[in-house]
Amino acid sequence: MEPSLLDCLRVLGREERGVWGFLPADFELEMLSPSFNPVWAACVWLPAERVPVENLVWIPQHLGDICSLTGGLALICCGFEGGLGLISLLGIHDCFQTFMCNQTVLCCRHLLHHCFQALMDHGVKVASVLAYSFSRRCSYIAESDAAVKEKAIQIGFVLGGFLSDAGWYSDAEKVFLSCLQLCTLHDEILHWFRAVECCVRLLHVRNGNCKYHLGEETFKLAQSYMDKLAKHGQQANKAALYGELCALLFAKSHYDEAYKWCIEAMKEITVGLPVKVVVDVLRQASKACVVKREFKKAEQLIKHAVYLAREHFGAKHPKYSDTLLDYGFYLLNVDNICQSVAIYQTALDIRQSVFGGKNIHVATAHEDLAYSSYVHQYSSGKFDNALFHAERAIGIITHILPEDHLLLASSKRVKALILEEIAIDCHNKETEQRLLQEAHDLHLSSLQLAKKAFGEFNVQTAKHYGNLGRLYQSMRKFKEAEEMHIKAIQIKEQLLGQEDYEVALSVGHLASLYNYDMNQYENAEKLYLRSIAIGKKLFGEGYSGLEYDYRGLIKLYNSIGNYEKVFEYHNILANWNRLRDRQFSVTDALEDVSTSPQSTEEVVQSFLMSQSLDGQSS
Repeated sequence: MEPSLLDCLRVLGREERGVWGFLPADFELEMLSPSFNPVWAACVWLPAERVPVENLVWIPQHLGDICSLTGGLALICCGFEGGLGLISLLGIHDCFQTFMCNQTVLCCRHLLHHCFQALMDHGVKVASVLAYSFSRRCSYIAESDAAVKEKAIQIGFVLGGFLSDAGWYSDAEKVFLSCLQLCTLHDEILHWFRAVECCVRLLHVRNGNCKYHLGEETFKLAQSYMDKLAKHGQQANKAALYGELCALLFAKSHYDEAYKWCIEAMKEITVGLPVKVVVDVLRQASKACVVKREFKKAEQLIKHAVYLAREHFGAKHPKYSDTLLDYGFYLLNVDNICQSVAIYQTALDIRQSVFGGKNIHVATAHEDLAYSSYVHQYSSGKFDNALFHAERAIGIITHILPEDHLLLASSKRVKALILEEIAIDCHNKETEQRLLQEAHDLHLSSLQLAKKAFGEFNVQTAKHYGNLGRLYQSMRKFKEAEEMHIKAIQIKEQLLGQEDYEVALSVGHLASLYNYDMNQYENAEKLYLRSIAIGKKLFGEGYSGLEYDYRGLIKLYNSIGNYEKVFEYHNILANWNRLRDRQFSVTDALEDVSTSPQSTEEVVQSFLMSQSLDGQSS
């Protein structure tokens, strides 16, 4: 009788070599029945010595090829349509090539991430080993003919793509650099095309790893190859490259430039372009529109991206979770905070299911959910959930990245904001001071990381100054608070203009300082009214941020005895509350993107036409 896969795992577990295995938390024995259809995954690791393949001959033939490697064997078992496959990601090169280039695996390779992550979590540095082995092999074939190099480049694209999708950016970068080196050995059109693709992939992983200075160099290199191709009458589609440049500029808070390049990326979307590229360009363009306060355009783009990702990749795919995070970003910025929390939670659930463990994609989802939960519960003061997610994000990032990595800046910032609010509501003075000091340390660390990466004159740096200003107010260091707020306003105004949302936030915070703690009522009134005007212009009469400005003005007018104004703003606040109750008619943001009334071509043309009309009217 042919043994089951579970029997095989049990036999492995009885070996004297100290074998251990692990299964998904929701695994049940019934899942191995003949009627089981994907997805199931398990991992087994046999360390230290060679395990001869002949020792495993009792594994059923339909489980696939078995590979072994001196110094350790990593077996990854995955369920696919048509049967189970047992492969080794640390096997010899030819087996790896056969596996990674198999079309069934290419379609389902995201199912491997959980297994792969489990190995990483248990100290098996499989990503680094694969990247190193591939790079070493590339150095061996440097003198081989072009066909051998082309074969290696294709394998590198698949391996690097897998590592990139899994969030192991440094290892993916090593693979793509090796591919790029192979491309440079032949000065011909085919390898120029390959070099452009290498550069696009390199730019993506460098963006993900916050290596922005290297990202700029990568884009310039890609452009040089594009120019070579153009001189020989060849054209490469630039959508992916321009989309990655948009992401780079967005990360650096160069919003005008990001917006300009997202338009160029949209122009490059054509029939036949890979869906992944289309989805990524739509996502980046939507984010660029959000920060430019072009909310109608952003809504159309991100909703279509979510729809496309779900239809093409499925509701459990990491690409779908990518679009959900950007959808949550849009919802948060249009003040639909409750729905943004729900969307971020869905994205986190998908990423935990796909990756699990200490993975950077899981960390970023935790951080986004932490911040949206913080904003959502700001009035209630219930920050337990927000703090949990912020701490999980920091815990994961510090486990897998250096302590001075830029990704820590935003996670620490979110935790500091939460701790400050908890401290304000704390009745124990000793605990309050401890929490405020911890928040202060986190804010200072975030500020230093931002200044190191972006310099003084940057929106991200300005945000950190503003956060310190609020904290100093809570610590009753009013002069320091005023200095920080003014610095934040000056930087934001110069970069974003006088009427940007970020400017309004800082203006409102300075107004609060003058009103509640420094008795500068005339200055506070002017600032409150300015903040209100910007908020109404951008978001309408029901904007959530108006509540704090209205309550501030009520307190201010009470303090100076202007009771007519007190009565006026009580009425305005009551009307605001009624507007908030009916602000958003959509009760389920996911239901709102379950269908798309337009094709991709129509969405692209609508966006480009609106840009043309905007250009004519300006």
